[in-house]
Amino acid sequence: MSTTASPLFTPTVVAGHTLAHRVVMAPMTRARSTQPGDVPNAMNARYYAQRAGAALIVTEATQISPQGKGYSLTPGIYSPEQVAGWRLVTDAVHSAGGRIFLQLWHVGRMSHPDFHNGALPVAPSAVPFEGQIWKVDPGTGVGAMAACPTPRALTREEIGGVVADFRRAARNAMDAGFDGVEIHGANGYLIDQFLRTTSNVRTDEYGGGRDNRLRFLKEVVNAVADEAGADRTAIRLAPFLTARGMACPDILPTILEAAEFLQARGVAYLHLVEADWDDAPQFTEAFRQAIRARFTRPIIVAGNYDEARAQWVLSRGYADLVAFGRPFVANPDLPCRLANGLPLATFDASTLFGGSERGYTDHPASLEAQVPDRARDAVSFT
Repeated sequence: MSTTASPLFTPTVVAGHTLAHRVVMAPMTRARSTQPGDVPNAMNARYYAQRAGAALIVTEATQISPQGKGYSLTPGIYSPEQVAGWRLVTDAVHSAGGRIFLQLWHVGRMSHPDFHNGALPVAPSAVPFEGQIWKVDPGTGVGAMAACPTPRALTREEIGGVVADFRRAARNAMDAGFDGVEIHGANGYLIDQFLRTTSNVRTDEYGGGRDNRLRFLKEVVNAVADEAGADRTAIRLAPFLTARGMACPDILPTILEAAEFLQARGVAYLHLVEADWDDAPQFTEAFRQAIRARFTRPIIVAGNYDEARAQWVLSRGYADLVAFGRPFVANPDLPCRLANGLPLATFDASTLFGGSERGYTDHPASLEAQVPDRARDAVSFT
């Protein structure tokens, strides 16, 4: 294919960096941190460096505190050892010519007492819901899905503590050498839980009307931006999510109001995740137009995109970059393969969560000999 004809392979600017193309590596939980301590390691560094050809890498979700953890073997960004481990990753990615943002995560109620010494997970409100997390059995070492219990509600004082944890995590991310941070406000995790009437039934200043339900998001964004800089702060939101008890009738106007705040705050980008299961709610074109009218800074979209859909969303102006998730697992050089029409390898789903190098760093790049010189010259992946 001709790379010059595809909007996916034109330059753009994000967070002050000129990017040669618009193929982003989406955040994907792979559950391979070193234990104990949830510490990133040299294997993680190899994995991300292999994928440095992405216009931007967004790391796997990374808990800002022990309380923020909800899945086994996921990394943190709150201890000196974790910061040092992430420095291995950023150094490797930068040496390979890439750019990388750390995704900051507090799962809220999407957790299990086993991660908290038997204590309940926290949330805006003590509302029962249907949700599952991935947890490794300490006896067998085998991971499986486990149901989440009804959480306990955060006190007002504890909410301030969580905001402080986000601030500290942002500072740690800067110390670890990241180009920026992406706040995880999507997929039914803590920030998303505050936004929705189905998960937030508080009667204080953090619940009720939109302004109150948006308060926690704004406080987190402001705290993170104070540490990292607004131009290196981004956020991920999921407007059409209905799973995990998140089918809020007021979420779309709430997110549109959030977009107005984020535009005024001058964040690096807004990352919109689209539900990607078979019967998921449609991400409507009317909403794309509405959010674009309110947020004119870079928008990244993600959600089971292929090259044709990516070209459509970019050509319509609804997004500036497109994030690909699972295609990056078995195709570490995914942008090169897409640009040159090379076949995509498939991955072994059994290796997605936990394990060793197998299914993680052992996927080969396409042979350089397969790539036409014309295409290599047209698209730079560093």
